Amino acid sequence: MLEPALRDLVQDEIAGKPTGGPRWIRRSLASLRTALAEQGFDLGQETLRGLLKKQKIRPKANRKRLIANEHPDRDRQFHYIQQQRAAFKRLGWPTISVDTKNKELIGRFKNAGRTWSGQARDVYMHDFPSEALARAVPYGIYDMARNAGYVQVGQSRDTPEFAVDAIVAWWRDVGQGHYSEAPELLILADGGGSNGYRSRNWKRQLQVELARAYGLSVTVCHYPPGASKWNPIEHRLFSEITKTWAGVPLESFEVLLAGIKETTTQTGLSVEAHLVKRDYAKGIRVSDEEMASLAVESQATCPQWNYTIRPRQIGK
Repeated sequence: MLEPALRDLVQDEIAGKPTGGPRWIRRSLASLRTALAEQGFDLGQETLRGLLKKQKIRPKANRKRLIANEHPDRDRQFHYIQQQRAAFKRLGWPTISVDTKNKELIGRFKNAGRTWSGQARDVYMHDFPSEALARAVPYGIYDMARNAGYVQVGQSRDTPEFAVDAIVAWWRDVGQGHYSEAPELLILADGGGSNGYRSRNWKRQLQVELARAYGLSVTVCHYPPGASKWNPIEHRLFSEITKTWAGVPLESFEVLLAGIKETTTQTGLSVEAHLVKRDYAKGIRVSDEEMASLAVESQATCPQWNYTIRPRQIGK
């Protein structure tokens, strides 16, 4: 009598495949226990949990696995990126993965996670931007071969100029010292944001500030829309930074920078971090004539996402 009563209670709450496979319930154990008690069944929660387990019903969280409107060139682009990474590795040329990490409010705001301490730290009840001392914009560069991160923390806006300045700073301070013989750099980037494939100013800045200034060819491969989680910097650098400062309120830029610099892993990750005080302006436009003068060579494979910028002067 008990099992049919339990099935009746959860039948409308069960989700999953009715013909087999995983199933789960939306109703809580406490509410099920109360409903069964009204029918004369007095069960503890652990007993109830065991009965549900016998029917292969367990609590389940949502899984992010579906892709809406998957781009037809998605797999083709992934294969091309792998080929490019392998080619640059074989030649000993640098490959970096770049992106902007989540912007952070500076102040006594709650930071997800927990820390070992004698007493919990008090933080603001609400995350009102107006209460923040500033807003940090961390732009990261992850050196694939060296397992090393380099983060420029801005204080204004996430723009193509800011993104390219961060890459230039990495090349000036770190990259050219380790890859002095390399004629070309491979950049892996998301498809949108400050380093998006549609951004004219991103390409112009790479031409002027990096390729031309340092005599370096720059090949860029963008991940397809909806595929940013596969950009190596997300799981090799940014996720580790998040673990380092988990549960620590970012009360100042000093605390934020210290958290980034202290980030490491068992595989030997090392990270540099620097504060950028420049104020970046949005809305800078690049004309058709200026775009036409750039030395941008589109690749045959997915040309909208793959291109190489050569080190020659604009208009030459």
